[in-house]
Amino acid sequence: MIPPATFALFVTASLALVLIPGPNHLYITARGLAQGRAAGLASAFGVETGTLVHIAAAAAGLSYVISRSATLFAIVKWAGVAYLVYLGIRAFTGKEQEPGEAKPQPLGKVFLEGMLVNLLNPKVALFFLAFVPQFVDPGAGSPALQVVLFGLILLVLGVISDIVYAFAAGALGQRLHRAARPLRYASGVVYLGLGVVMAFAGRK
Repeated sequence: MIPPATFALFVTASLALVLIPGPNHLYITARGLAQGRAAGLASAFGVETGTLVHIAAAAAGLSYVISRSATLFAIVKWAGVAYLVYLGIRAFTGKEQEPGEAKPQPLGKVFLEGMLVNLLNPKVALFFLAFVPQFVDPGAGSPALQVVLFGLILLVLGVISDIVYAFAAGALGQRLHRAARPLRYASGVVYLGLGVVMAFAGRK
C-alpha cells in the first residue's frame, strides 16, 4: 500500500505540473480557437488517450528503453517533429473559406491527431521515467502497479486541466469566428512552434 504522505506529495506535485501551460495545452487551445469547443474537447481527450499509452509503456519499461537508446529516441522524436510541422504547413496552406462555408474536420480525426501529437512526443515518455518512479516504493507492492496508479492520477488531473483550456479556447474561438484567417495562421504558428520545441528537446 502506498503511504498516505507519499500519495499526498505526488498529488501536490502533479497539480503544480498540470497547472503550468505546456505543449498539450497549446495544441488544445489551437484546436479550440480554430474549430470551437467540441474540437478542443476532442483534442483534449485524444491527448489524454495518448497519455494512457505512455502509462502502459512506462509500467512495461518502454520509457526506460527509449531513454537509453539514442536510435529509438531519435525515431520517436523526429516522427513527432515531422507530424507537427505537417500540421503547421497544412494550417498555413489550407484554402480560405467564408465562415458560412467552413467545413470543420471530423471530431474523430481531431481526436486521433491529439492522440498522435502526445504519443509522438518523447518528452512525455521521459517525464514518466523521471517523475513518476520517484514516488514508487518497492516495499509497497508491485512497482508496475504503482506506476499505473500514479499515472492514472496524473491523467485525471490532466483531463480536468485540458477541459478548462478547451472550454476557454472554444468560447474565444466562437467570438472570433469571423477572423478565420488569423485563427488558422495562429494554429499554424502553434503547431510549428511545438515542432521546434520537440526538435530541440535534449536527451539527458
